[in-house]
Parts: sequence; C-alpha cells; structure tokens
Amino acid sequence: MFQASIRVLVCLGALSLGACASRNADLQASATPGDPWEATNRDVLDANLAVDDAVLKPVAQGYRAVVPEPIRTGVRNVLDNIQEPRIFVNNVLQGRFLDAGHTTMRFFFNSTVGLGGIFDVATDFGIARRTGDFGQTLYSWGLDDGPFVMLPLAGPSNVRDTVGLVADGFTNPLTYLIPFEGNVARAVVGGVDLREQNIENLDALRSGSLDFYARLRSVWQQRRDAELGRSGAVGDRLDVLEDPGAK
Repeated sequence: MFQASIRVLVCLGALSLGACASRNADLQASATPGDPWEATNRDVLDANLAVDDAVLKPVAQGYRAVVPEPIRTGVRNVLDNIQEPRIFVNNVLQGRFLDAGHTTMRFFFNSTVGLGGIFDVATDFGIARRTGDFGQTLYSWGLDDGPFVMLPLAGPSNVRDTVGLVADGFTNPLTYLIPFEGNVARAVVGGVDLREQNIENLDALRSGSLDFYARLRSVWQQRRDAELGRSGAVGDRLDVLEDPGAK
C-alpha cells in the first residue's frame, strides 16, 4: 500500500531497516486485545480513506446532487427488497421462523403492491424489516468473532463476519436469477447509495475523532453487538459513543 511504502522509506532513511522492523513489532505487540493485526489494519484504513477521498465520496456527492431524493429512496427500497430472500434464508438457518414469515410477507407485498420494491408498503403495513446475514447465522451457531479486520473498501469486520460476507453472496436465491452484469451493477449502486447515506456521519466521525481508526472500530463493534442482540449493546448512534483516542 502507498502509505505503508512511504513509512518503510522513512524508516530506511532515518533509522535503518532494523529499527523499522522493531517499530512494526512493537506495534503488533501493543495491539488492542481482539485486534492483533492493528498495524496492518491501520494501513488498510489509510488506503481505504485515500480511495474514498479520491473516488467514493465525490461519486456519492455527485449522486446526491444529480438524483432527486424520491428517486434515491426508490432505488434504496429496490436494493433492500432484493436482499429480503437472503434475510429469509438466514432467518431460517437461525431458527427464527417468525422473522422468516415476516420477511416473506415483506418481500411479497413490496414486490407486488410496492411495484418491485420501489415503495416500501410493508413498513406502512406495520411489517418492519428484519435482520439476517450469514455472519449473524454463524454467531447463532456458536462461532466466535475472531480478530478484528479492516477489509479493503468493505471496511470494518472480523474473521467470522468476513466469512459470512462471502457466504451471503451465495445464500440469496436471486443472485442466481440475475445475470452477472446485473449483480455487479447492483453491488456498485448499493455501494454508492450506502456512501451517500453516510456522507455527514463519516465526516463527523473523522473530524471529531482523535484516533479515527479506534473510533471507527468502536462504532462498528457496538453497532454489530446491537445487530447480534448482545446484552449491553448501545446500537449505532454515533453521538453516544466515546472516542477511544481521547482516553
């Protein structure tokens, strides 16, 4: 990665290769519990931020500026509706059959009355969206989180949820019905839409954090705890989360 290469050159010029290797070893030794790959994860985050500043954020801002909000909402509803079969499969795998029934009703009403998911009529009918991903399924089966990992472009995760992220691409039956190009387009549009929804949140998180990496890790972990139903989880409100870098 570019910034990692720069650090290597600085170490070579100022301290020698041996001192640089020692510094990296110290970083690994002092890593936060649950995050043994912190030094590498920070490098990945630096690369992600570089790509975000150069490409992703400008594209998301352009999308917001060009596409009216009602159309963006319709696109988001369609993308969410396409994910309902994946949620259904994971609800069943987790033994959450009542949630699976609710998910089925959501998909039926939104796909028909909601014109292919453009309109979220199921929520208007009082049928709230359920959660369900394969990382959550693996958790319900007793698998531990594993170390925290910062994925290229995809962002914060852990070993279990990374496996789940890959598996989710295969657990959605619609994936096999949509042509490859359609799945790629869906992923790209979904990524742009997600980034557009979080322009202000990420800006506030970056500008208000003494240690953005530690804060992002904390925000992600607390949000994931809430999704998994762990006791004591505070949800995904950014304003109630402490900045670990301030301690």
